[in-house]
Amino acid sequence: MFIIRKLFIYLVTAISLTIILSACGEKSQEDVIKQMDKQLDEMSGYKAKAEMKMYTGKEDQVYNIDIWHKKKDFYRVALSNNEDEKGNQIILKNDDGVFVLTPALDKSFKFQTEWPQNSSQPYLFQSLYQDIKDDKDATFKVTDSHYVFHTKTNYQSNNNLPFQEVYIDKKTYVPVLVKVLDKDNQAIVEVKFANFDTKPSFEDKDFALEENMSSSAVAEKPVSKDVMDEAFTVLFPEHTAGAELVEQKDVDLENGQRVIMSYSGDKSFTLIQEKPASVETLSSPKEVPGDIVNLGHSIGALTESGIEWEYNGSTFYLASDQLTKEELVDIAKSVTGKVVK
Repeated sequence: MFIIRKLFIYLVTAISLTIILSACGEKSQEDVIKQMDKQLDEMSGYKAKAEMKMYTGKEDQVYNIDIWHKKKDFYRVALSNNEDEKGNQIILKNDDGVFVLTPALDKSFKFQTEWPQNSSQPYLFQSLYQDIKDDKDATFKVTDSHYVFHTKTNYQSNNNLPFQEVYIDKKTYVPVLVKVLDKDNQAIVEVKFANFDTKPSFEDKDFALEENMSSSAVAEKPVSKDVMDEAFTVLFPEHTAGAELVEQKDVDLENGQRVIMSYSGDKSFTLIQEKPASVETLSSPKEVPGDIVNLGHSIGALTESGIEWEYNGSTFYLASDQLTKEELVDIAKSVTGKVVK
């Protein structure tokens, strides 16, 4: 009888605690996901600012990001790096397609891609929500200010970033912090959000290609032609997948310089760097068959056998029929070693 009475008291206490917690407003994992879904459904779009830190290589890479989204499928993600103003870029999606723009260099790529749905995007609310919703094994915890999800990611070109922690504001149900983690649960990328506006206003020109190519928001100091005459800084990869540099050719072009570096090993590759002597007049975007990939120092175009990107006033081409996509990305990310010509 005593045992039954004790069990009854225990059950009453547990039920009472549950009622108290519910009254205090604590929500379950499912409740939070439903609220995030509701938030996304009710918004016509959003504007947010974020700082993205990438803990890769010898020096951390820091980006400021302006994120604009207009329902249903318009995006403008402007990435700026104070150390490389010429390399500031915009990822743009409108009715005409998906583009990566480098306004200061008058260069643009057009992608045949399902971006942003085809991969995790740590700075897009919809992508974070989808990752949380799709991961049936996601874990969940509550802090004083945040709901925190630990989920799988979907980086198709990088298996070294399998997890992420997503911090959701308890009052607004928008993301405030994302940590992209490696296999040891160490943060490799960190995105901190600020000024998350869920009732933004937009003009049609905000997502127009021509307007963004002349955007002062990304290129406040347009690159003049004489700036391109600065010393040609040749960049080398710090990671080479075991290959060694066996040949380097310097070529003078009609409008600039080119360096061709051949690496030989179990997995050989070629790295080409070109620097124009002057900025060319804007032409139509170059169409590429690949996907958008974040290299840390810039945004690149990734295909089955190569990557192309812009950085520090130069265009880079990394090509190999022996490297995997992941290996191509790892090498491209490491192209930071410098020798001034």
